[in-house]
Amino acid sequence: MSAFDVLPFPTERQLVVDAGSLASRRHIFYGLAEVDVTRAREALRAQPSADGHRQSFTGYIVASLARAVEAHREVQAYRDWRGRLVLFHDVDVVTMVEPEPGAVAIPHIIRGANRKTFSEISQEIRSVQRLPEGGVQQLGIGRLAPRVPRWVRLLFFWTVKKSPHWFRRLEGTVVVTSVGMFARGGLWGIGFLPTHTMGLTVGGISQKPGIHEGAISIRDYLNLTLAFDHDVVDGAPAARFGRTLVDLIESAAVLEGEIH
Repeated sequence: MSAFDVLPFPTERQLVVDAGSLASRRHIFYGLAEVDVTRAREALRAQPSADGHRQSFTGYIVASLARAVEAHREVQAYRDWRGRLVLFHDVDVVTMVEPEPGAVAIPHIIRGANRKTFSEISQEIRSVQRLPEGGVQQLGIGRLAPRVPRWVRLLFFWTVKKSPHWFRRLEGTVVVTSVGMFARGGLWGIGFLPTHTMGLTVGGISQKPGIHEGAISIRDYLNLTLAFDHDVVDGAPAARFGRTLVDLIESAAVLEGEIH
């Protein structure tokens, strides 16, 4: 009886290897934030969506992120082939959607997330969960890439990065990943940032004592990790963006007028 198994290397993982190679050449800095999401979670639990399903917490984070990026567009700036900075007005958020518990999460681009309500974003995520074929991983380029030589893939990624408008079409403008959907508790995630100027990693939620309205009570805290390309974004603008994001999430501002 054999003491080990030999399995084929999944072709899809070749793209992850390429992404790791691209990430290793960048100057990325990180910011960690512990955010009180008690108010938001209570509001989301209190009222289901129009179709009777639970409101998407990922949708809530995406909606809050999009508003924060809209207020600080420099965090989604991209350099073109002439070295100029291109600042997009719309925020196109790439997020990972889990079709069902235990299934492989798929990437989906929420276009113009800053112009959509929380309910619209939540419904879009639920729609992708019901029909995973709508995710961007189903595009022809995603199926073809693992089957071409690696140097061709890396050249393609390099070329796309030199054209911000092409990059936005294929990759969105910012990215959200979640390790909290796979693990419970106060988990932190430090992900790599292969191509985007800014990325958000959503960790786990833990309960701990906190001060609320002058009294100590048990609160829900979400762990967030912000990543920035230091070649494009300086520390001060990143810090201002982080403060805006935390304020939006804690205040549940994107839920105003939608959930009562």
